[in-house]
Amino acid sequence: MPAERRVAAFTLRPSGDDGKIVAALRVGDEHAFRTLFYRYSPTMKRVAGHYVDSDAVAEEVVQETWLAVVTGIERFEGRSALGTWILSILIHQAKTQTARERRALPFCSFAQDTEGEPALDGACFQPGDEACPGYWAAPPRPWQKPDRRVLSLEARARLKDALAQLPERQRMIVGLRDIEGLSAQDVCGLLELSKENQRVLLHRGRSRLRSVLAAYFEGRGV
Repeated sequence: MPAERRVAAFTLRPSGDDGKIVAALRVGDEHAFRTLFYRYSPTMKRVAGHYVDSDAVAEEVVQETWLAVVTGIERFEGRSALGTWILSILIHQAKTQTARERRALPFCSFAQDTEGEPALDGACFQPGDEACPGYWAAPPRPWQKPDRRVLSLEARARLKDALAQLPERQRMIVGLRDIEGLSAQDVCGLLELSKENQRVLLHRGRSRLRSVLAAYFEGRGV
């Protein structure tokens, strides 16, 4: 589904329908809830999946979010779009679930945070004592028919695995920006990030995913 249609389905901008939907939910209108449920649930599950480790847990987070929406709709003040409010509840629920799971793991099971890693391997560039320091040591090779290979199941699986291996904040930002099609402003508001921090984390995440795809297209592995 194109990004434009995703954003239209899960808008984070206030709309004229928000007030009507909220009013209907407050009087227990089941049709309004079903409409909202089918409109937002797929996106909610994908976003939850960026935080948790399995589809089952992501589904649980979505269910907990809907329960919180229904029981807390009286507290919705309309200062943000209804979609923003729902997504903020989802992210809170996902973080709570992730923290709960981490407390159940031994300390030694945590991987070292890799957010400080360079975007690309330094071996890709000429060192300081060469004629052109900082330039490509060897230009990247053209990918063979990338439009076909990127659509293959193997390429998608590699990209999905690489996304799962990103540090949490990078994974969330790449998911929200490039998969869900949200704007930088929306992501900064939802995750409480500065514009600069969001930009840096997005760049790092995209660079890591690009290196995975480059290795796949060139047959090098990762």
